[in-house]
Amino acid sequence: MPQPTYPAARAVAATVAAHFARHLETTEDRDSAEAACAPDAAAVESIIDAAFWASLRREEGRAPRVSLALLPPGRARHALVFADRMPLGPAMLAKVAPAVERPGIHLGVWRDGHDYYVWGTTRDVPAFCLVVEVVASGLLVVKHRNEPFGKFVNVAVLEGDQIKIVDEKGGTAVPDCPALVSSLLGSVDRPIAAGVNAVLVLMAASMRQHGRGGALLVVPHRSDRWRESVVTPLTYAISPPFSELADLMHGPDPDPDDLKRAVDAIAGLTAVDGATIINDRYDVLAFGAKIMRRRGSPQVEQVNVTEPVEASVAMRATPSQLGGTRHLSAAQFVHDQRDATALVASQDGRFTIFKWSPREQFVHAHRVDALLL
Repeated sequence: MPQPTYPAARAVAATVAAHFARHLETTEDRDSAEAACAPDAAAVESIIDAAFWASLRREEGRAPRVSLALLPPGRARHALVFADRMPLGPAMLAKVAPAVERPGIHLGVWRDGHDYYVWGTTRDVPAFCLVVEVVASGLLVVKHRNEPFGKFVNVAVLEGDQIKIVDEKGGTAVPDCPALVSSLLGSVDRPIAAGVNAVLVLMAASMRQHGRGGALLVVPHRSDRWRESVVTPLTYAISPPFSELADLMHGPDPDPDDLKRAVDAIAGLTAVDGATIINDRYDVLAFGAKIMRRRGSPQVEQVNVTEPVEASVAMRATPSQLGGTRHLSAAQFVHDQRDATALVASQDGRFTIFKWSPREQFVHAHRVDALLL
């Protein structure tokens, strides 16, 4: 295999390898630790390099989208193994990408001495297994499945010569950091079927996936004060509240497929102009709602902004610097309804969580697009 030539791959390799080694040493799930294969810096660099150059190719006019997982075929469940191993190279990855571009399918990568090869495909990878996904041309995400949590946790995002290393402790450094952000960082102690934060993680990912932009407001179920901050009558009010997701979450062991379908249905509503409103019991109350400033409340002129990536610096900015009308209205809503949470997706893929910070006495904007890719 040719030597890696993508500079960012070498720049990030040691840091990524150290991340995996650290987690595999401290995990309490010994089966996961044994099933996963700690990557060294050379493996990280080689896989990122091949994925990057493959992402710049075109196969029948389309950019390849592919996910690579580092593990031997003997440690993958339900593995589809090729009769002849294939070299890990951009041309081969671009050729085979159409067969594996659906979510959840990974090309299995392993090594023979210093050479890396693709042995087949798998839909199941152990916790803390290195996964490198091609999201778009020149845009890669390095990630792993978290131990108790179904969603993959991002470790690094590479876009051309730009590198973002996710700060695992970013949540602890931010005053009043929402549990939702901690969940995205992998700091969660529940299975995906429990807890509002786990559901909102799925909701955020689904909102970002439809690509139309959108806003989701989460309000307390015991109060109707949120109505003071929306234009009434609501054009698309739901009566009675739509409770499919609520019924799933409050029932015994919801089926993951049913859960995903319910989440996608609600996330689809956010594509309509205006905001979708749910309560913290997951009942859908309205969509397409127009947010207005509560009577007697001052206009929000600035918010605190943080992003949980290494070397990121907290800043103060106007809501319009983060995006358009959705960001401005979401910041205003959270300022006026301080027990609410606002999730805002931009059409360009940016994602922001607005939450009131009691310690800062300010609206805090948490930029989390690097965690949702």
